[in-house]
Amino acid sequence: MKRHTLRFIIALVAFVTIEPQLVSAEIRQMYLKDYIIAQQASLDSLPYSVPSEEETIKEEVLVNQNIMENNDILAFYGHPSSTNMGILGRYSKESLNQQLTELAGEYDAANGDRGVIKAFYLIFGTVWPEGEIGYINKKTLTSYIEFCQENDIIVFIDHQIGKYDPIDSLKTMLPYLRYPNVHLALDPEWRTAKPMKEIGSVTGEEINEAQKVISDYLAEHRLPGERLLVIHQFDAKMIKDRKAVETDYPGVCLVHCADGFGPPRLKRDTYAYLAQAKNMPVKGFKLFYNFNIPGAGYDNPILSPEEVLALDPKPNLIIYQ
Repeated sequence: MKRHTLRFIIALVAFVTIEPQLVSAEIRQMYLKDYIIAQQASLDSLPYSVPSEEETIKEEVLVNQNIMENNDILAFYGHPSSTNMGILGRYSKESLNQQLTELAGEYDAANGDRGVIKAFYLIFGTVWPEGEIGYINKKTLTSYIEFCQENDIIVFIDHQIGKYDPIDSLKTMLPYLRYPNVHLALDPEWRTAKPMKEIGSVTGEEINEAQKVISDYLAEHRLPGERLLVIHQFDAKMIKDRKAVETDYPGVCLVHCADGFGPPRLKRDTYAYLAQAKNMPVKGFKLFYNFNIPGAGYDNPILSPEEVLALDPKPNLIIYQ
């Protein structure tokens, strides 16, 4: 057994024996299983291995310069190696595409003359105990990206940051922008060395720096198309100095996404709080399926497509976990 694998398993054992303030024993056991699965599926070493020029496609894929101008985006979220971290890990790529196509039809019927773009939303960096990060297997990620290229699906890769600097975390994902259907996301909830015991955060200036880094990377490598950067939020503390966020970085569209599960009133209240940040006008909304996982939260009842599209302002990115 490799030394870093043993170190993380020891940390995991300690993780489920403590008494965190915010997490039940059932959820701790669920995440222990997921962390071990993620470790088995992760790369042999860090830092993350990046794709070469030969492994990517840059010229033969049609790129939408303003992807949300006439379209909404509908995404399935999760980790391919975990059935407990979202719908994306519960079905094959082919089945997910079929289900997503059917759901996209419901949204297309309800959103007027706007189109609907399908998306897979993959957890790229998973937070572990003490804020360490486990990375998705490169071969697995590439297989999803290439499947999506072949089926007119865009891809989000999401980094949970952990104890690390958010800009350094973002940079581990940048090489995947060589795929024209790939977009990026950061989840401030997990920007902490105490995951599941405290809610993490990023600052407005860090969000601005992340956009600048993406914009500069696109320009330096002459990569076509607008790219989305999604920032999740369900609690005020997750984005400090939110009013400092700017959204005028060339080639980058910032999406401010409402996260968190619960009943419809709570979901709407959370979204209303995000709507107050008018300096981030493009909004997203996340919904949670009930997969009967002990201790795991879900939306009860889950909002219908018509109810989601009735939110003010209307979200342009809708994610189902």
